[in-house]
Amino acid sequence: MPDVQALVNDFVNQLKKRKIEGSQATAKQTAEVLRSVISQQRVPHTNQAAALINAVRAVGEQLIAANPVELAVGNIVRRILHIIREEDLSLATAAMAGLGLSVASDDEDDMERSDQPILSAAAVAAAARSTLRPPSLQTLLEDMPDSAAVPHTSSSGGDSEGKSRSVDKGSRGRKLKHDVIEAVNELIQDISTCYEQIAEQAIEHIHQNEVILTLGSSKTVLEFLCAAKEKKRSFKVFVAEGAPRYQGHLLAKDLAARGLQTTVITDSAVFAMISRVNMVIVGAHAVMANGGVIAPVGLNMVALAAQRHAVPFVVLAGSHKLCPLYPHNPEVLLNELRSPSELLDFGEFSDCMDSASGAGSLHIVNPTFDYVPPKLVSLFITDTGGHNPSYMYRLIADYYSADDLVVKGRPTTGS
Repeated sequence: MPDVQALVNDFVNQLKKRKIEGSQATAKQTAEVLRSVISQQRVPHTNQAAALINAVRAVGEQLIAANPVELAVGNIVRRILHIIREEDLSLATAAMAGLGLSVASDDEDDMERSDQPILSAAAVAAAARSTLRPPSLQTLLEDMPDSAAVPHTSSSGGDSEGKSRSVDKGSRGRKLKHDVIEAVNELIQDISTCYEQIAEQAIEHIHQNEVILTLGSSKTVLEFLCAAKEKKRSFKVFVAEGAPRYQGHLLAKDLAARGLQTTVITDSAVFAMISRVNMVIVGAHAVMANGGVIAPVGLNMVALAAQRHAVPFVVLAGSHKLCPLYPHNPEVLLNELRSPSELLDFGEFSDCMDSASGAGSLHIVNPTFDYVPPKLVSLFITDTGGHNPSYMYRLIADYYSADDLVVKGRPTTGS
């Protein structure tokens, strides 16, 4: 087995040096690192969930602090903390169902009081809390008869009962780790396939002979548009180049290579061209709890132009980009300044940048992100379907626990 601390340190260095591009790759690697942490964590006989939560929280704080602007890291940390709590609740529900079955069998020998109603009630209670992860519920249902059978074998005497309880505690700890790791594997699979799940919905939103506008480069947008093309939709795409990095050039090249009618325009031409557009489709860096979007710089300008001309503004985002925090939260770093060399050449403008000369100095600001308020967004398309901005807070609440929103990028105490 690999050294977990070495994996964590290596990932932290990659985050600090910005060597990982894209929220999907960052989210997937975060989940894989935390899966290794859970796998090698020793679980005590009591408070198994607390031990896993503390271990994940400690590593998660290191990862968040390494690159606070990459909100996908904190999202995955909180998602896995939520998974641990949900799986522990499911096991506790199953254990209580087994206890109720034992009491019923000791009090009455009559077979009319079967264990089926008790198990069904437990299953309903667990289902109400685990509706987002059907595989975990399936595991719970499959394991209920075994957990219910444990009390029957421990009724012979005091010593055997104590041994049975200790064995049951140990097996429950192993079962908790197993279920959590299985749920994390499902999360990693969902992150890996989010492009395909979002692209499957393209045929419902893109129609014949439409004109689509996008800005910059997004793999989610690329797969979404190409999926519509594969369904025999004929449409045109305007790509704003996304200065100063000009990622739109790369997207335009990929779209043209796949047979789409593509036109590159300057960012300043968006307002002039928006009247010809039927829909704006863009990607996102993160989606906040209020439905606001942290997106590549320039998208707020596009959203304002779309609102002015009543053009739908559609945002594509995988569920790993859904952040439970609000933009005014002090834990949220909304922006990051990139190198000034992307805008100006140092050699050509070195004299203007020398403030010691006594003349007016030239300052360069190169922000990475824009914030698009929810009132400018028409629709979110995620791997779970299309949602209005006003519904995002409810969707996000299903993925996170309120107790885990305090995870920060600096050491904290408690669980």
